[in-house]
Amino acid sequence: MIAASLGDSTEARRRRCARRGHRLVGLRLGWVLLLASAFTAQAAKIGDLTQTRWTEQAWRFVTLSDPVVRYACLGTVLLGISCGLLGSFLVVRRMALLGDALSHAVLPGVALGFLWNLEKDPLAIFIGALLAGLAGSATVSILTRTTRLKEDTALGMVLASFFGVGLCLMSMFQRLPTGNKSGIETFLFGQAAALGPGDIQVMGAVTLVVVGLLGLGYKEFLLVSFDPGFARVLALPTVWFERLLVMLLAFSVVAALQAVGVVLVSAMLIIPAATASLLTDRFHRVLVWSSCLGMISGLSGAFLSFLGTRLPTGPFMVLSASLLFALALLFSPRQGIVPRWFRQRSQRVRIERENTLKAIYQVLESNGFAAETVTVSALAARRRLPAIAVEAEIGSLVAAEFATASGDQVALTPSGWQRACAIVRNHRLWELYLTHAAQIAPDHVHDDAEKIEHVLGEAMVRELERRLPRFDTDPHGRPIPSLPASMAGVRSAPGGADHRPAGYGGRS
Repeated sequence: MIAASLGDSTEARRRRCARRGHRLVGLRLGWVLLLASAFTAQAAKIGDLTQTRWTEQAWRFVTLSDPVVRYACLGTVLLGISCGLLGSFLVVRRMALLGDALSHAVLPGVALGFLWNLEKDPLAIFIGALLAGLAGSATVSILTRTTRLKEDTALGMVLASFFGVGLCLMSMFQRLPTGNKSGIETFLFGQAAALGPGDIQVMGAVTLVVVGLLGLGYKEFLLVSFDPGFARVLALPTVWFERLLVMLLAFSVVAALQAVGVVLVSAMLIIPAATASLLTDRFHRVLVWSSCLGMISGLSGAFLSFLGTRLPTGPFMVLSASLLFALALLFSPRQGIVPRWFRQRSQRVRIERENTLKAIYQVLESNGFAAETVTVSALAARRRLPAIAVEAEIGSLVAAEFATASGDQVALTPSGWQRACAIVRNHRLWELYLTHAAQIAPDHVHDDAEKIEHVLGEAMVRELERRLPRFDTDPHGRPIPSLPASMAGVRSAPGGADHRPAGYGGRS
């Protein structure tokens, strides 16, 4: 009995030790699994950080190592070409709102294309969006023809109504079992990373159609856009060309949806073309510039959106295009704000110098050219300006090597004398022309001559001399400096004899 009890106790202790060992093993195994899971989680975080570092993302984009990047770059390039070409015609024809209306009107077609087989089929979505865009364009045409509504009002109504229907359909499809996995939400704001081979094929086909048709009918499209009245006189089917342009626009809008989105596709149509119009005045150059700027904007937007995670491509593309427009608006050689400010400033400085040169000539003339120099006080009285302002003008003449200054005396250099004679000659010839050809009273021609004297070129001066029977004196009886006198630095008297100013030296 004692032996039995000892056996039982020994067996019980053995069982307790076994259970304790199992607990220790389980505890150790749990710690190992916990550490392993922690290490795995930490490794995943490091991997995520490594994948989302902007330097490595930028290198992946530049090297085109990922198929997603290649598809995105190719898609944005095709988008830039088609939208740039068609956007140029929209800007010229002042039809920017049409692109915006079509881009919003295609949204119901996108939703119906998804409904075709409940997945993102590029061809089905393209056909549905194209039909919706053409339906929107037809609705605008019907409203403008059958009612008193203007085109902008009809475009606004179609834009709002079609876009509202599209949003309702998309919200309904999102509740379907496959709605969240369809990727249809990318059509709102665009996502170049979602472009696939099917999308690239559709965009490539659309770009080829747009480039081919615009290239074949370039002269006709150009004439219809700039002078539709003359095109009708030549018996061109202007209505059909306009419809073809709208159809091509619908093609491009639908092809651009995946990359830019419904909301922003109109910006890619208008902003590159508007930027190109600031850079050149020739329309064929506008087409080239618009396409290049569209491609640059598309690649820049794709690059910036690729640097982070879940960043939409469309807004970055539009921001890139807007930045290029701002740069062109500020620094365009011909129409930029900064170059234009510099030109206006240089023109003001030139006009002030020429007015001062003319005043010096008039002071010398009032003294019978008896002296070579004039005083600052006499020049200030002639200019009706304070002495300090006249001294600043003299400093400008000295800097331009039109005059020399010594104390209170100012003398003209040969180039300054030549320019002074030319300005006085322009002024008095124009006064003589107005009184002779336009029969304007002599006391009413001075103000107009003050403006025109600074812009008359040598060709216009020769034309004035050809039209005038005589041009030795102006309507007020003052002598007009002859061209040889202004070139040689001497004064021409009314009788035709040239006289050097006293003390003029060798300035001839």
